Amino acid sequence: GSHQTHKEVMATTKNTIFHSAAKRGHANHGWLDSYHSFSFADYYDADRMGFGKLRVINDDTVAGGRGFGTHPHGNMEIISIPLEGDLEHRDSMDNVAIIRKGDIQVMSAGSGIYHSEYNKNKDRPVKFLQIWIKPNQKDIRPRYSQISLKEEDRKNKLQQILSPSSEDEGVWINQDAWFHFGRFDENFEVEYNLKKTTNGLYAFVLYGQLKIDEQHVGPRDGFGIWNTQRVVIKALSPDAEVLLIEVPMN
Repeated sequence: GSHQTHKEVMATTKNTIFHSAAKRGHANHGWLDSYHSFSFADYYDADRMGFGKLRVINDDTVAGGRGFGTHPHGNMEIISIPLEGDLEHRDSMDNVAIIRKGDIQVMSAGSGIYHSEYNKNKDRPVKFLQIWIKPNQKDIRPRYSQISLKEEDRKNKLQQILSPSSEDEGVWINQDAWFHFGRFDENFEVEYNLKKTTNGLYAFVLYGQLKIDEQHVGPRDGFGIWNTQRVVIKALSPDAEVLLIEVPMN
């Protein structure tokens, strides 16, 4: 009776948005080849201004020995996930660190931070994702952190790599956001349950083909879904890899 009606209401209010990889913004500066899932720098698309509190996903390749010189940020949670090579980080808090595939780096820019990110190697590129999440408080004390993840913990399961709590798995940020990584065998299926009813889920595909909810997605496609509590994810190819980003929608 009433339960069925509730389910029908839920079904009608579910929202989705698909962002194809091919239609992303693209800037090739020679030393930097960057694809923007959302509006960034000179790339502007009114329909791609972010997804809730998720503002930026940049898919960056930096040439050997090159990098981002020292520059400022404020009031943003900035997450870097290396995919290939070695990235050297320096910042105004005297941190010097190298991150590579399997690591995740987070900065709370807060009241203000300066940093640089360089390709440590002269002879090969470094590839990484840079993700910006709007924080839930302004002008906090800047913070830097990085950890190494066990990549085997995402094989045919969802590995939490970020949360709002320093006590929890992965790194933490100043927002009610959760990131999970999954790498799946063909036909593997998993259900993601959102932590908060007011959050949405944005799936960014790294490799392979998947079906998320009813949407077919491929490498570097993005798919957002909100006003729902659970999302079914199915791998359609071997070694399908996806990053799931749960964020508040407003």
